[in-house]
Amino acid sequence: MIEAVIFDCDGVLVDSEVLAIRGERGALLDLGLTYSPQEYVEKFVGLHDGAFFEQLRADYVAKHQCDAPADFEETILASRGRERHLLQPIEGADRALSAARDRFGHLGVASSSRAHFLKSKLERTSLYDLAAPHVYSADLVAQGKPAPDIFLYTAEKMNVDPAKCLVLEDSANGVRAARAAGMTAWGFLGGGHCYDGHGDRLIDAGAVTTIDNFTRFVTALDAMGEATPA
Repeated sequence: MIEAVIFDCDGVLVDSEVLAIRGERGALLDLGLTYSPQEYVEKFVGLHDGAFFEQLRADYVAKHQCDAPADFEETILASRGRERHLLQPIEGADRALSAARDRFGHLGVASSSRAHFLKSKLERTSLYDLAAPHVYSADLVAQGKPAPDIFLYTAEKMNVDPAKCLVLEDSANGVRAARAAGMTAWGFLGGGHCYDGHGDRLIDAGAVTTIDNFTRFVTALDAMGEATPA
């Protein structure tokens, strides 16, 4: 039986991944690193910044046979935030948060975003008050996704058995983290960065189903106990 819903933030509650990917890929192209949108999503989405930059630095060394520039991270972070003024909530995210709280009473957000960015994004999209108080960044744990740490931390703070948590995730790394925590994972495909075949990748990572939008998600919550969404 499910007793709590844990949402990822980027690409699930707020449509930030498509903006970040566009800015980051542009900066990386200037640095001689080229990734297709699909390759970028598969490789990097869902990672905490520590793991993200570690992988990017390794790619830079492999490409150029030298270390990345001293301002490597600052350059990419600046490009990531270039379109922050365009940030919007995913359509229906407010209804989904309210429905999850009404249905189960326990609601959390477990994100790879750095803590100050996480709170800012939720506040700017008027979602923070709906999600609080259990809004947690992977800054708080030893390892980011795909390790289970942030999901286990969130479950502990909510005082809910991890096996009774449902996680909504848009990335394969996030789904793997949820499954490693012993939680049920649903893949979310409502973000602007999701490409053809992304749902199959989330299923391969361990999601039991995929959800195209929050209207369907709310309907699925209402139906829980009667049937599992196909």
